[in-house]
Amino acid sequence: MSTGSDQAPLPPRVDLYVAAVLLALGLGVMALAWRMPTFVEQSGTGLTAPGIVPGFHGTVVAVLAVLLGLRAIRQGALKADAARAGTWSGEDARQLGTAAGLGVLYAGVMVGTLPFWLATALFVFGFTAAFEWSLGPERRMRRLAEAAVLGLATGGIVTLVFERIFLVRLP
Repeated sequence: MSTGSDQAPLPPRVDLYVAAVLLALGLGVMALAWRMPTFVEQSGTGLTAPGIVPGFHGTVVAVLAVLLGLRAIRQGALKADAARAGTWSGEDARQLGTAAGLGVLYAGVMVGTLPFWLATALFVFGFTAAFEWSLGPERRMRRLAEAAVLGLATGGIVTLVFERIFLVRLP
């Protein structure tokens, strides 16, 4: 895992920690999805159960977490000297806080308050702009324009896919 092109890669121990957190998250999502109702009693099929998509996503996250953990172990994450290498910088903490804050703003405030396509477009624009802002003023306007196009495209495409293909009513 790398924090950027201008910084050295983080030590494998960090990937091992991230893999453990993602594995716990994936398994938790899988367990909660398994407990969701199937609606078979309402003439539905097992494939129409609301837990299918989150269960699939949880499974993918868990499998990828195991692969990340195995790679970290192969790269020496369990060696005694691996614990000494690498520390988080203030920039790492700022980026993590920015990503978490934007995620909470999107899921906790914008979805349900704004039309889904608009909330998603604003989230993608804000997320992209926040992490591209440091590229410097000479490239900033182009990156903001690209972020706007990416946000609008994502908001529209995600809404169309979920409403037209998956037949899911979005908030």
